[in-house]
Amino acid sequence: MFNLKTPLENLRIRVASAEALPQLSLLGLLTGLLAGGGTVAFRLAVDLDQIALLPSHQVDDFESLDWLERLLFPIVGGLGIGLLQELAHTWRAVGVVHVLERIAYYQGRLPWRNALQQFVTGALSIICGHSVGREGPSVHLGAAGGSLLGQWLELPNNALRTLVACGIAAAIAASFNTPLAGVLFSMEVIMMQYQLAGVAPIILAAVVGAAISWAVFGPSPAFFVPPTEMHSLLDFPYLVLIGFVVGILAAVYNRLMRFFSGLGKQRPVWQRCTAAGLLVGLCSIAVPEIMGLGYDTVNAILMGQFGLSALVVITIVKLFATTACVGLGIPGGLIGPTLVIGTAAGGALGIIGTALLPQEASPIALYAMVGMAAMMSATLQAPLAALMALVELTAGTYILFPGMLAVVVANLVAREGLHQEALFLMLLRTHGLDYHYAPISLRLRQAGVASVMDRHFVELPVITDREAALQALAQNPRWVLVKQDFQPHSVVQAADVARALSDEEQGSLNLMEIPAVREDIQAVSFYATLQEALEILDASQAKMLYVTRRIGPTSIRTYGVLSRQDIESYYG
Repeated sequence: MFNLKTPLENLRIRVASAEALPQLSLLGLLTGLLAGGGTVAFRLAVDLDQIALLPSHQVDDFESLDWLERLLFPIVGGLGIGLLQELAHTWRAVGVVHVLERIAYYQGRLPWRNALQQFVTGALSIICGHSVGREGPSVHLGAAGGSLLGQWLELPNNALRTLVACGIAAAIAASFNTPLAGVLFSMEVIMMQYQLAGVAPIILAAVVGAAISWAVFGPSPAFFVPPTEMHSLLDFPYLVLIGFVVGILAAVYNRLMRFFSGLGKQRPVWQRCTAAGLLVGLCSIAVPEIMGLGYDTVNAILMGQFGLSALVVITIVKLFATTACVGLGIPGGLIGPTLVIGTAAGGALGIIGTALLPQEASPIALYAMVGMAAMMSATLQAPLAALMALVELTAGTYILFPGMLAVVVANLVAREGLHQEALFLMLLRTHGLDYHYAPISLRLRQAGVASVMDRHFVELPVITDREAALQALAQNPRWVLVKQDFQPHSVVQAADVARALSDEEQGSLNLMEIPAVREDIQAVSFYATLQEALEILDASQAKMLYVTRRIGPTSIRTYGVLSRQDIESYYG
């Protein structure tokens, strides 16, 4: 039987279980430090460069540029991003869609080279004023931090997925100072599941990420909202209307993203990125508010500094510029722009509502905030994450009551009425990929084979002498792995070997000839999840698996055996 050799091996066995709360919580804290630190470094790289480059020396103040500079900044940035990819002789996938792909097809193993590329090109895209958000690069960097930590410790795949989720939550928390929204985004949008052993480490990671951001940038919320609240229940019909309109905008946003993502795929990347920069530059000549993150624009809208026509133009142009920019290959985020679009649309509808019913209408800022949450929610199909992000971004719990109604209506319009699925799942499918989130599959991915395998086994060659067999059976195993040419060939119950020994007084045993039920056996990696193990059983038609891990360049260790019944008992 296999005995644990080191504390690290003991940790690997323990975290293979979905219930390893203390160990996963500690790893979540470490991931929060890595992801939060990386996200803060990314924000600082962007902010310090913008302070140095922009005439006003203020972050995201592209309005201070003259029209020619607004045209050239994104063009030069797009060309630079494209040339960096050409010089590297490869286009490495980055962003949230890349993270989803690595979770769905590579068990959360993210390459460090892609993360490095995301840091450089993502920062360059925001610095140069492209119409993108910082949450896409932040999510990638946070996920990579958790993944690389897990890979370095050689943890099983189920624990690796948990650390990726921890890194995402910490990154969102550090990027926006929204720890709870980070947790909900990670669970609702990325992992699509809730479980105590999975949520607790993610919460700790988000707290650490937010604390790091707080220490560097301060505790202030991202947006400053004047005192406001809903004046009357008569607002409900108008909130439904806002949800309806924003749901249509979200569907248009997703469809334009699909259109631009498929446009020019055969073109070299430098051409696509330069074209994206040109489109953003042209749009910014007339509407400079669409450049960059746009959070200064959100604050201005909430303070009532824009009129109706300006808000309508910002909504339309920001929607077009963002989808063209990201769809053509600029490595930035898609969620941040939805906040700007939703706020502008909600503000415009608020002005109209106030003009129609000046006595009953609530402050315009309330409608703008409701539009912000509805747009984010309908685009991502993530109502809880959107509502909590709204509360944390504005530090106003009063917005939940009216926001919930608009969010639900917007989701229904986009999903059921216009048949739009979540943005990132749609983009994943445009790449010919899918994200399997059936309940049983999700549960099987939560546990590694090491948590379910039977470690009561011994290994014996096909031809074994009586003394060696007796010594092996003295360990009270349940199973005997029969090895042929130094490889496990089949498995028999130890009781059958013991019975054969009692029948044979002397000599050697041929374990392939004794009366016993022999089961075909296949190898499964120690790092595999139960979902991967089940797929191997289905593909090979084997009855059982033996769990192995490579130790050094030549040595392979067997850790246990696993049957289909063991897997079915786990989720049954």
